[in-house]
Amino acid sequence: MDAVSYVVDTLLWLLTLAFVLRLLLQLVRADFRDPLADAIVRVTNWLILPLRRVLPPVGKVDTATVVAVLAAAAVRTEALLALRGLSPGDLTSFARVTALSLADMLLRIYLFALLLYWIASFIASGGYGPGIRIAGQLCEPVLRPVRRVIPPIGQIDFSVLWVSIAIGALLILLAHG
Repeated sequence: MDAVSYVVDTLLWLLTLAFVLRLLLQLVRADFRDPLADAIVRVTNWLILPLRRVLPPVGKVDTATVVAVLAAAAVRTEALLALRGLSPGDLTSFARVTALSLADMLLRIYLFALLLYWIASFIASGGYGPGIRIAGQLCEPVLRPVRRVIPPIGQIDFSVLWVSIAIGALLILLAHG
């Protein structure tokens, strides 16, 4: 049963990840010509396109993608509870577990993107490899405010370090929350 639970959790986590990444890329106005972004769009279109017919965007927020993120996260939570033989309980507890799961995923996405962005800055500064530009487009809005408070020292930018430490602390708080 543990193997089945693992496979189901992994597949639903990857599906939720795709929807969350699509939402994040839309929010930072990422370049969707990037092969990674294009792949995310193609993987998620099966749900987003039908939802767009009934859910118009609100300002810059694509309501269909937000609903898809929430639906995928809720399905994942429900499936994991069912596989463990637990009931979802009341709606508040279910929503709390789902929200914490999404927050954890979001923080881990940024932690991974920061690591990729930091490593890429050493290997190919200003690189244009698939995913590298996307990582920069995701990370820069988060790093910019930190750089205003803690500017680079010489050629070394410590903003990635400080943001990573903050994300790690938030992950610890979520684990105990």
